[in-house]
Amino acid sequence: MKKFIQRKKIAPLVSSSQKKYLQQLKRNKIQIIIWQISIFASFILLWEIAVRLRWIDGFLFSSPTRVFNMARRLLDDRIFFHMGVTLLECILGFLISTVLGILIAIGLWWSQKARKILEPYLIVLNALPKVALGPMIIVWVGIGMQAIILMTILICVIVAIISILNGFLNIDEGKVLLLKSMGATKFQILFRLILPGSLPNILSALKVNIGLAWVGTIMGEYLASRAGLGYLILYGGQVFRMDLVVTSIVILCVLAALMYLGVAILEKKLIKNYK
Repeated sequence: MKKFIQRKKIAPLVSSSQKKYLQQLKRNKIQIIIWQISIFASFILLWEIAVRLRWIDGFLFSSPTRVFNMARRLLDDRIFFHMGVTLLECILGFLISTVLGILIAIGLWWSQKARKILEPYLIVLNALPKVALGPMIIVWVGIGMQAIILMTILICVIVAIISILNGFLNIDEGKVLLLKSMGATKFQILFRLILPGSLPNILSALKVNIGLAWVGTIMGEYLASRAGLGYLILYGGQVFRMDLVVTSIVILCVLAALMYLGVAILEKKLIKNYK
């Protein structure tokens, strides 16, 4: 009897209005998913109908059926090799640029003088079209994976530095002064306040850098590659095989979405532990 009373006391009380609110949130989430699936399915269906009724040229725009058949043929034509090459280049460029971005942002936060000196250069480098450096990159490291990874790093690292540094600088100055008044060293302030407080900003920068990493990887494969999805897209365009181009783009979208989903899951877990 006592156990029953204790359980009854411990059991959380949820009002009817809270239940309605939670149910409404669940319904909204389901509706959003249904709308997303419906829009995608409608686009695919309209695309196929437009090609079959000759509203658009199937040779130029391909079709879902042709993309599916091309994907089946590519399964026997080293498609996994090309996917693996592109994915490896993208992940390496993403990870290296992220680590460099965090380290350089920490250095610029640490030294206000260095930050003021280097800030104009960061702005100029961020505005520079990185594709203009393509010929120089090929001369520096040659044609191949190294050039593509370097291109990805150049595209991602400046954005990572600026985004993460802004997160560091937006930490409440009052909290920094409080830690200083308690005798905390700069090293302690960094690891006890700045990095934990900037975690949401760092994770947001990671999600932005995923898209930039794919842009850099495909751009690099356009310039200097012998394999990869970018190579297939470029080759398909040169020989007017639009089915190959569209199929490679679809595979690219799937890989990018999976990579983004992985970072989003990581963000949820880290933010949950942080709170």
